Amino acid sequence: WSGSLIVASLTGAFGSSFLYGYNLSVVNAPAVYIKKFYNETWQRRYGFSVDESTLTFLWSITVSIFAIGGLVGAIIVTPIVKFFGRKCTLLLNNVFAVSAALLMSLSLLAGSFEMLILGRIIMGVDAGISLSALPMYLSEISPKEIRGSLGQVTAIFICIGVFTGQVLGLPEIFGQESRWPYLFGAIIVPSLIQVVILPFLPESPRYLLLEKHNTSEAEKAFQRFLGKDDVSHEIEEVLAESRVQRNTKLVSILQLLRTRAVRWQVVTVVVTMGCYQLCGLNAIWYYTNNIFSEAGINHETIPYVTLSTGAVETLAAVFSGLVIERLGRRPLLIGGFGLMIVFFSVLTVSLTLQTTVEWLPYLSIFCILAIIASFCIGPGGIPFVLTGEFFQQSQRPAAFMIAGTVNWLSNFAVGLLFPFIQAGLQTYCFLVFAGICFAGATYLFFVLPETKNKTFHEISQAFAKRNKVTLEMQEMNHYSGERKPSAEQESDFTSSMDNGETKKGIV
Repeated sequence: WSGSLIVASLTGAFGSSFLYGYNLSVVNAPAVYIKKFYNETWQRRYGFSVDESTLTFLWSITVSIFAIGGLVGAIIVTPIVKFFGRKCTLLLNNVFAVSAALLMSLSLLAGSFEMLILGRIIMGVDAGISLSALPMYLSEISPKEIRGSLGQVTAIFICIGVFTGQVLGLPEIFGQESRWPYLFGAIIVPSLIQVVILPFLPESPRYLLLEKHNTSEAEKAFQRFLGKDDVSHEIEEVLAESRVQRNTKLVSILQLLRTRAVRWQVVTVVVTMGCYQLCGLNAIWYYTNNIFSEAGINHETIPYVTLSTGAVETLAAVFSGLVIERLGRRPLLIGGFGLMIVFFSVLTVSLTLQTTVEWLPYLSIFCILAIIASFCIGPGGIPFVLTGEFFQQSQRPAAFMIAGTVNWLSNFAVGLLFPFIQAGLQTYCFLVFAGICFAGATYLFFVLPETKNKTFHEISQAFAKRNKVTLEMQEMNHYSGERKPSAEQESDFTSSMDNGETKKGIV
């Protein structure tokens, strides 16, 4: 835990995953005022008030289009991180964040709700890029002994972002009719902090070594991040991977899907990312105010009680970050889904019977907090960690694109389908999510190996038998379809020599 490693992780997360979490919750508090703004704008333009169905449609678009932007960001992230690098991608991504903040915060002044909607989709693009680039950067700068803990920084800052959005949305701060644009203008602050600090930190040493073939800069980056002068072991560990894939190009999504040696890694990433969104946490946020209201809590008090959900989420994510290297990824992920199954079942019973028993609404509140905590202990952050751990350097951008696409499509599906599920099943709707958690936990129990404290090469070995390839075959044929032309190979070799790759007896 060197100073540079801590600063890089905190700065990267504050300007990236924090903003994702913040934008998930920031629209809730000012919803009434924004709908009023939509109606007033419509009336000024057309001379009559907007009908209820059109207003509902406009608001649904405002909320859900964030996920569409996220999908776009996840799709375009691969060529960006390849060309600019991990750190520079995070820096350039702030252009989207600042542009979105300006559009959304000035929409009221300009009298244009289209600016708010456009800002939401641009902010989604920022989130889609950052949720792939940040875990990639963190997994590549951290030593394997703390790779899980550092990877959980992504989840922790998502939770902190959600909680911050709830706090700033209180009536005493920005949760007022005249102040709601400031909620969106505040997005600029984390972006500017990242732009000021991140340029002084190194690029990913693995990116420098394996993709830029710049050993001297990679060595300096390792020294900064690890806080020691002798990094020959780390360089050699990465070069062991480089020797397998030196003559390869960046793998595309289609090529990754066709690669037999990583077939089960891809399936596992799809399952974990799908369950991450489909396990019902978004539905919990949808239901929270209603359950608190039925528990007899005063409507003016509900925003303050809702803060407890954000606080529990943050504490659970921090707890997961502290214990992940001791307990491992597998027990936290499977255990988190298992606890969610239990509390979803109890919540269903409680909601069904709460009108007949006086104290049951309070049990519902407890179940909501318990489900949030269970999610953040494992499923909330570990899928991002696993995506960075499962794949070799040339495969990682394509893997994160697949993970991001599944993540955002599932996010959009929940937002689109949950109102219909809830209307059809009423209080039994949470059994659907319990079933998804059960399916995810069962799959992971039989398929997922423990990746704690293992190198990328060792993780590939753990999957080799399930992929029905021998280790030798995996190393020989892993990239057999992606060989570069001989002239290009010679060019890369010369470039590596020019950058000092044979210095100090490393190779």
